[in-house]
Amino acid sequence: MTKLTSHKALSFDVYGTLIDWESGIVTALSQGYPDLNFPKADILYAFHNLEKDYQSRYPDLPYSQLLSKIHPDLASKLNLNPPAEATSQQFGDSVGSWPAIPDTLDALKRLQKHFKLLVLSNTDRASFAATNRTQLPGVEFDTVLTAQDIGFYKPDRRNFEYMLKNVNEKWGISREEVLQTAQSQFHDHYPAKEMGIRSAWIVRPGAIMGEQGKKGEEVWDWKFDTLGEMADAVEKEASGV
Repeated sequence: MTKLTSHKALSFDVYGTLIDWESGIVTALSQGYPDLNFPKADILYAFHNLEKDYQSRYPDLPYSQLLSKIHPDLASKLNLNPPAEATSQQFGDSVGSWPAIPDTLDALKRLQKHFKLLVLSNTDRASFAATNRTQLPGVEFDTVLTAQDIGFYKPDRRNFEYMLKNVNEKWGISREEVLQTAQSQFHDHYPAKEMGIRSAWIVRPGAIMGEQGKKGEEVWDWKFDTLGEMADAVEKEASGV
């Protein structure tokens, strides 16, 4: 039976898995609309549908610019007043302020002792650099691959093909030695399964988005509520207990 420790690299989704993007989006929106009074789920579902559409239509647009472009439409969906251009720009530039999930830093430092840590993210280079600097200080990822680098947004399979080629050329790591580690079924687990990449689902109980699979089906090879639980499991395997 394949073990977690049989893998050599963890390919992380960041926003939703390591970073609380749901709170980040709602907070960023409320900065332009201080009297915002909508259920969090309504905001997130409206945002998700717009994001999915825009990422399909503008695959080469950096994520911060994509967010700025989405912002007026999100306001319209929620029957809010049209935002000023500067407010939409502020929304697009908010990614670096989205907070880390509390167990993220400790878990990454523990996992880094056993694996290469990769980023495979739908963001852009500048936004992720801001996140790494302000929310994930001291964590050095071995490879950072963003949608801006690849030219497509997940769940496009070309993102995963690009990642596999990258780790193979750098370290000789094969498909079977990569574990996609993510919260989103839509963005990560379904395409990983289609690509023959094993995955660890970090559920993040309480999250509103990310669990929606095709026809309600969940796909994963390992399942943990938190990244800390995954780190516990890896350390247990590594110790031979």
